[in-house]
Amino acid sequence: MSHLETLPKHFMEKVARYGDRKVAVRQKDLGIWQEFTWADSYTQVRNFTLGLVALGLEKGDKVSIVGDNDRQYMWADLAIMAAGGVTVGIFTDASPSEMEFVIKHSESKFALAKDQEQCDKHLEIKENIPQVEKVIYWEPRGMWYYDDPWLMSYAEVLDLGKKLHEERPQLFEDLVSSGTGEDLANLCYTSGTTGVPKGVMLTHDIFLSAVESFHLLEPRLDTDNIISFTPLAWIAEHTLAVTPHVMYGMIVNFPESPETVRENIREIAPEFLFYPSRLWENLTAIIQVRITDSTWINRLLYDIFLPIGYKVADLRYEKKSINIGYKILNALGDFLVFRPLRDQLGLTHIRTAITAGASLSPDMLRFFRAMGINLKQVYSSTETAAAGTQHDDEDVKFVSVGKPLPNIKFNISEEGEILIGGKNVFVGYYKNDEETAKSLSIDEHGLRWFHTGDAGYIDDDGHLIYLDRVKDMITLASGEKYSPQFLEGRLKFSPYIQHAMAIGAEDKEYVTTLINIDYDNVGRWAEKKGISYTTFTDLSQKSEVYQVIQEDVERVNSSLPSGARIRKFVLMHKEFDADEAEMTRTRKLRRGLLNERYQEIIEAMYNGQDEIRVSAEVKYRDGRTSTVDTTVHIANLEMEDLPA
Repeated sequence: MSHLETLPKHFMEKVARYGDRKVAVRQKDLGIWQEFTWADSYTQVRNFTLGLVALGLEKGDKVSIVGDNDRQYMWADLAIMAAGGVTVGIFTDASPSEMEFVIKHSESKFALAKDQEQCDKHLEIKENIPQVEKVIYWEPRGMWYYDDPWLMSYAEVLDLGKKLHEERPQLFEDLVSSGTGEDLANLCYTSGTTGVPKGVMLTHDIFLSAVESFHLLEPRLDTDNIISFTPLAWIAEHTLAVTPHVMYGMIVNFPESPETVRENIREIAPEFLFYPSRLWENLTAIIQVRITDSTWINRLLYDIFLPIGYKVADLRYEKKSINIGYKILNALGDFLVFRPLRDQLGLTHIRTAITAGASLSPDMLRFFRAMGINLKQVYSSTETAAAGTQHDDEDVKFVSVGKPLPNIKFNISEEGEILIGGKNVFVGYYKNDEETAKSLSIDEHGLRWFHTGDAGYIDDDGHLIYLDRVKDMITLASGEKYSPQFLEGRLKFSPYIQHAMAIGAEDKEYVTTLINIDYDNVGRWAEKKGISYTTFTDLSQKSEVYQVIQEDVERVNSSLPSGARIRKFVLMHKEFDADEAEMTRTRKLRRGLLNERYQEIIEAMYNGQDEIRVSAEVKYRDGRTSTVDTTVHIANLEMEDLPA
């Protein structure tokens, strides 16, 4: 194992280095943080690997996993790769039909399902996935009375592995040693924004190359803590947690449950934190609401020192010197306001805070920098193993997504499409040669290039400016171009806006927008104002709510060319819902479907109407449906009334 070309080989090297002397994994259980050393992890991974081999897992076989972030999930992930298998992640909130597609398409031989809920989904589709030989669960609660031999406990697999190890004590090491960097490690399915999900084929070399690029810019240390809570079915968690864990010894901490993540983050106070953009947006709303609900003196201090924080952040951004007066005032504001806020959020030890997914608004980057949180934007994709660009500490542009990471190349095509080249680029889509040919090319030097489908440009300083999807850049009838995602990101800086979808077309003279209010925050605001309401629909159509949202729309409009400003908007009578296919499981809007489903509302905004009567079916998580019948109002912003 002199050449560490796979994740399991790196894992074995850390086991040899640290053994029982260092904590590898923590997980909170029944209110207590349980600690597991590298030696503990080794025993688990070895026995689970051999248990799978005893059941018939062979090199190249696929194993699907669905469940919350747990140590068993990560150990099983490493065990599958150690046996030469391929991990296939499935999102925990996937419906049985979505789960069936991934399992069938990937040809998974085994399936891991955390608990009773996930096992029930598998049992529902059992007849449609005959290639799955066993479904293995690791949370036994609620499973005691299931007698289907198709189901098997995690502990039983460990027992099989322990027995095989006693019979063949060298087998595990032999399996790990036989792995190569070119072996397929993971099939990561895309979110399906533009159609059915595609299985992105990622080798060990790809993961190791991607994480090395991050490490060269910002070293990962074996004393660093990271909280694993974003879905392990998502590429980001493998690149930012699992792979750095085995490469550099970072300590992975698993929360007690999805509901306790914020509390657990505060307890651990990690040095490294990755939030998808939507969670940074949620955090902004939480901070603003807490300030609003705090004492008058805290609100006053916040109002005094936040502009100073902005000024210091802007001076750093402009690479200008900060005079002694601003340094003193900023330090005072940090002591009185921002450090206590960071402590409440578990961000006191943060060295690296990054955001990925949808592009984060420049306003939000400035906001967190003003608070003393060195938040950095990452631009990447599943096809590049989550590695692409990242902001540098000393070279930040709020409007950019950073510069290319070390060893990663960028080009812009004649059509304005962003191309990413490097060893971190995927090797193709599983069983989909047509899409592979569209998205992957290899140059004369053998370098793989991913055609992202995103529009952007590289500025004079080498920063990548992301605009939108190439197909989503819109030219209005006036000839003005605009980026829907840019508008939407700026709108979501408001604590009262959960989702927004900007609309415009070549035959339209102006931009309109569908807006989802943030029900919790708007509800609290309404209660403080003495505004009574009953349901989401009722609250969304209050004239007072329209007025407060309009102020935020006008704030965004004030920074845009007049031709690209939002002229009309509606507050939607229902939330956009992933269960109704209006969003992907990573909470990205399905624009085509939303345009079709809400066509009448959209047309009403362009036909001079002040309101429209709507009737829509709402599907609840328990399968029940109901009909919402209400009047949706249309807000009209006269352009001459907008701020200059």
